[in-house]
Amino acid sequence: MPSLSVVIPTHRRPQILKLCLRCLEAQTIADELEVIVVSDGPDPETATLFKEPTPYALRPITYLEIPKSQQGVARNFGVKHAHAPFVLFIGDDILLERDACEKHLAAHARIRKEQPPLAPTGGKGTGERGLDAAAILGFVTWDPVVEITPVMRWLEKSGWQFGYPQIRKYAHRLLPTKIQENYTYTSNISIPTEIARRFRFREDITLYGWEDIEWGDRLKKAGIPLLYEPEAKALHHHHITLEQSLTRMETLGASLVHMGSLSPLFRRKLTWHRRLALHLRSFAPTIGGRHRRALLRGMRKARK
Repeated sequence: MPSLSVVIPTHRRPQILKLCLRCLEAQTIADELEVIVVSDGPDPETATLFKEPTPYALRPITYLEIPKSQQGVARNFGVKHAHAPFVLFIGDDILLERDACEKHLAAHARIRKEQPPLAPTGGKGTGERGLDAAAILGFVTWDPVVEITPVMRWLEKSGWQFGYPQIRKYAHRLLPTKIQENYTYTSNISIPTEIARRFRFREDITLYGWEDIEWGDRLKKAGIPLLYEPEAKALHHHHITLEQSLTRMETLGASLVHMGSLSPLFRRKLTWHRRLALHLRSFAPTIGGRHRRALLRGMRKARK
């Protein structure tokens, strides 16, 4: 039996996916991995990567295709085919460092052995099965091979893409329950497979964004804590220009309005005083101001 099932949703990016798979075959525990790739929509070019005999030094890779849906649906479908006790969610543009999978499993083992030292800062977070049911968040930063633009540096430092600077002080510890859902990034997160099957990603979300936060909110409500393990490192092999980032922010604005109709968590984010604060801060002549204006544009379009 494998020790860790790695679930990778992908959509028509075979060349980047190849880099992701090469990093997996270089893992220190590569022989313990089960790799499950789920193509979100059929793609002949991606499918050719898995024609026998495959060139990867891994256990036979499970390649699955679903009708075009969204990442949450693809993750759920991948979990259905997982055989390991733990599942690791990554993106197809995530390049794991050689010992990242080993670090994820070590963190899960540590949780089972060292419950008292791993008590969260604020809240009990003991989970339905105790602390062995925790999720493990790994660290992600930009791949220096791609040209790192000023907006990419801002996204990383400000927390608008990944908020790792904000949780640095919780390294190797459980995050406070009051904030943990904001950091359930599915670019590099592992969880017991049993829990992943019970807490599926919503499949009624049609727009990009927020599905991992909504998933994390349900984990929190069930008492499943989140531990930050910065030694489980990965690189995000993705280049973003300012215009691409602003377009993404408009999509997130529209998605936020949609999520507000589905979840109390997001309805709270859309209260009038929060929208007013966002509007006032959008006038700042900064990169943050531009992103807030883009978010508001997306929200207005979604309401029309």
